[in-house]
Amino acid sequence: MRNDRHGIDDKSSVRGGLDLSSASWRRLPGSSGDCGNESGGPVEYAFVTHGNATYAVLRQGLESDGTVLVFTPSEWDAFLLGVRDGEFDRPR
Repeated sequence: MRNDRHGIDDKSSVRGGLDLSSASWRRLPGSSGDCGNESGGPVEYAFVTHGNATYAVLRQGLESDGTVLVFTPSEWDAFLLGVRDGEFDRPR
């Protein structure tokens, strides 16, 4: 399924059912607490169980009531593999 403004949001039913009130939010390593150049402050993540799966969620730390990105377990695993493989490294 595609996730764009013309596609289907395949996590819409999950997103509304996640209980973020009990989430244990942690700051991403290297995510600045100084908002000088960051619009939303440090990036925070948590793992939230819903049904029989644990989802990874991300948010801007200063916008705790703002947008939360939700990743399925397979999406999160694929992202971490890409990070470890250098897929997202800045060009030098």
